[in-house]
Amino acid sequence: MDKSSFSAILAFLYGKEGSENILPELIKIIEENKPWNAGGEIPELPFTHKDAFLISYGNMLAAEEGADSGTEPGLARLFRFLEKRNKGSFSYLHILPFHPYSSDDGFSVIDYRKVDDRFGSWEDIERFKILSVNEGNLKLAFDFVVNHGSVQSEWFKAFLKNEEPCRNWYVTRPADYDYKTVVRPRTHPLLTEFKKSTGESAWVWTTFSADQVDYDFSNPHVLLEFVKILLEYARRGAGIVRLDAIAYLWKEDGTPCLHHPKTHAVVKLFRGIVDYLGLPLLILTETNVPHEENISYFGKTAGDAVIDTLPEAHMVYNFALPPLVLYAAVSGDAVPLRSWAKTLALGPKRYFLNFLASHDGVGLTPARGLLDEKAFTEVLDEAKRRGALISYKSTPQGDIPYELNCSYASIVAPPTMGSVELRARAFLAVHGVLLSLPGLPALYFHSWIGSEAWTEGPGLLGYNRAVNRQKPSGEKVEKELDDSGNFRFHVHRLLNAFLAFRQQEAVFNPDVPQKVLDTDNGSLFVLLRGAAAKEGALCIENLGNSRVMWKAGSETGLPWETRFPAETAEIVLEPWETRWLVWDSSGRVNSISSVTVK
Repeated sequence: MDKSSFSAILAFLYGKEGSENILPELIKIIEENKPWNAGGEIPELPFTHKDAFLISYGNMLAAEEGADSGTEPGLARLFRFLEKRNKGSFSYLHILPFHPYSSDDGFSVIDYRKVDDRFGSWEDIERFKILSVNEGNLKLAFDFVVNHGSVQSEWFKAFLKNEEPCRNWYVTRPADYDYKTVVRPRTHPLLTEFKKSTGESAWVWTTFSADQVDYDFSNPHVLLEFVKILLEYARRGAGIVRLDAIAYLWKEDGTPCLHHPKTHAVVKLFRGIVDYLGLPLLILTETNVPHEENISYFGKTAGDAVIDTLPEAHMVYNFALPPLVLYAAVSGDAVPLRSWAKTLALGPKRYFLNFLASHDGVGLTPARGLLDEKAFTEVLDEAKRRGALISYKSTPQGDIPYELNCSYASIVAPPTMGSVELRARAFLAVHGVLLSLPGLPALYFHSWIGSEAWTEGPGLLGYNRAVNRQKPSGEKVEKELDDSGNFRFHVHRLLNAFLAFRQQEAVFNPDVPQKVLDTDNGSLFVLLRGAAAKEGALCIENLGNSRVMWKAGSETGLPWETRFPAETAEIVLEPWETRWLVWDSSGRVNSISSVTVK
């Protein structure tokens, strides 16, 4: 992207005159804040089969019981844990917001340029990059919380005092503003009243909570400030920047204020700056919305001939995957998952971040239209019986279920299922689906260590998402990971084994095509990966509690010539078994099964 593209984006956002005034300032910011690692180029294939993504809070592990929590910052504890436990499993570490914050476990940022003292320092962040992973070093992903910030920030305090430059940095509307057309992820009032230093009231747009005030990107100086922060993240070593809640960024009266064309233009500008400087940095969008809306962030038509041709995000979260896999595991019916997976097709330089659990809940709206409503409701009811909570959002049609708040393990592998070994196998089976798909696989820290629901959390902290955000004692977790009778032990062992197997086989590269195979067994998910004759991988997950058989059939419509080896002709799978077989043109067959992993 060049300066003319920047000019076109700014003109689209702020008009021709606005572009002429802002472009010189934008270019000056870019040149003055150019990171040390500018001038390179993102490879055609930035990920390989050896890459995987771990999602963690900076203070994920609490201090040892009885110890002074101030003796060692959270990032140092996390570093020690990964130094011991991450034996090549993960090449990327996504550290959830680590700045000083006032609520929402970090997503109400007070100061984007500091690291929270409870977590450590910028030196602690950068220290992770020395960890050796698969003949390289651990790469970092940062959260870029651009939609909103904390009411305790100096910016917002200056806004309340009518001080420059922040006097017009936040979205305000009249107290009686009609926001019925606005699509929102929460049910609380959209506007929150604040008293300014003059005594007058300011009704500020608060999409997510009264503590999180939305920035006004119709003010170009807000955009320029966030460009500076983006470039600072690049200087600090971010390899991926995650645009949190980006879909809600641009507000315009009379519109849903969701996926606004100018929101897409802002993402294109961020991507353009990365490309212009040649930064080794990928843009990842977080948009918990129906599938077609979600993938629009790979590139959305904005109605402008120049802007329409510009690239947008490198990566998007595969938000339909978590609810579809959960549905299959709870109901034993993998047919909707198979039908949807058949539609997945990505071009070059477009990648899904495949995940099941995260610091948030399981988004429900991405599955709408992909599942029978009655059957899905029955699965949600069963999930609630297993301890899940439901969060709602406001729409013009009224409040609807938005998110299932739960530990993924507690829903798909509840204690009622049986032994810890069987439950761990069930939890591995859903991750088998995740790990076999093209894209970059991502695991939440709690999934990797086999955590179950923190049932006391929502009551203690006052919000549903706490059920999956416990900060357990590192000492306690270490003991349980080494205890062969513990659920954590078996989950951790199986996940590490399959991650290691995946890293041995180039057939799992994200650009290698997939083919979802049909089967008469409703609980089976069968995926074929391969790109050349006589080479491939067959990945089978039994998402049910019965023994089943899979037989290789006469597959048609494959994008490559495939000859299944004899070992794949007839496969019997135990309940919740995951079986992968990989073969090459030399006749070599390599396999792994969750039943036999030791």
